[in-house]
Amino acid sequence: MKKTRAVITGVQGWVPDYILTNRELETMVDTNDEWIVTRTGIKERRILKGEDKGTSIIGINAVNELLKKTNTNPKDIDLIICATVTPDMPFPATANIIADGVGAVNSYSFDISAACSGFLYALTIGSQFIETGMHKKVIIIGADKMSSIIDYQDRATCIIFGDGGGAVLLEPTTENVGVMDSLLHSDGSGAPYLHMKAGGSRKPATLETIAAREHYAFQEGASVFKFAVTNMAEVSAEIMERNNLTAEDISWLVPHQANKRIIDATANRMGIGPDKVMLNIEKYGNTTAGTLPLCLWDYESKLKKGDNVILAAFGGGFTWGSIYLKWGYDSK
Repeated sequence: MKKTRAVITGVQGWVPDYILTNRELETMVDTNDEWIVTRTGIKERRILKGEDKGTSIIGINAVNELLKKTNTNPKDIDLIICATVTPDMPFPATANIIADGVGAVNSYSFDISAACSGFLYALTIGSQFIETGMHKKVIIIGADKMSSIIDYQDRATCIIFGDGGGAVLLEPTTENVGVMDSLLHSDGSGAPYLHMKAGGSRKPATLETIAAREHYAFQEGASVFKFAVTNMAEVSAEIMERNNLTAEDISWLVPHQANKRIIDATANRMGIGPDKVMLNIEKYGNTTAGTLPLCLWDYESKLKKGDNVILAAFGGGFTWGSIYLKWGYDSK
């Protein structure tokens, strides 16, 4: 009997219209375009503006377009998982709001919080529901409205992050395509280096926490960079070795879009040239859980059925991981 795997049968991204350029950031904080591009590779990022607009707006737009593109009835969706660190509210889950917004009335849904590695975690979990035969159609979303937790007086973080995300549809297949393997890791000792100080149960919101600007993302850049370069590169090389893959076997590396130097280090560790690396950090910045599906969406027309694809990410927590998948279809 042939093994059932979960295969991506469609991908769709969505970003807001408003573009925050490096030039505009120069008017907000002490920075400049050359400094930002040299250190991060980012030229602009998208910002979701307007009242009462949360991460669910990104998810609803991406999923609606995905359903349309794949000719899928929302009532046929069994499960929706949303990876995000910027939920609309502590509860209900943003995935619940998205499911309601797209008419997926027969699905259940929940959120995953694993920072920049969230899409990898969610994709791995969703794949297992397909592989066991429990579900036939699962939607995985990676989306974040990072502008809601970024301090635009902090030049170390405000230059990096943007808003956006994407979604994929998972379905079963017995062909030799789909999610082949995954490696996921976490290390809670990394929490001091990348976190949000207040707003959780440990330190609920007060006038004092707001005045101290503790409801924004905090990052100790040098430590995070060191951990990210090492772990994202190593886990990508490990999944290649575990599946007897050489650099020549890999069609595409899909790296988390946090920093161009981290991306280059990962590709170098894998022995992969820049022509095989998906890169869109220059126009979207770091959208946290949204970077991987946005890359797949941007490069969808270049993907071919059977392509060996490596996804890799590193995020706060610390969390990191890699997924090896064989692409499931030729773009129309």
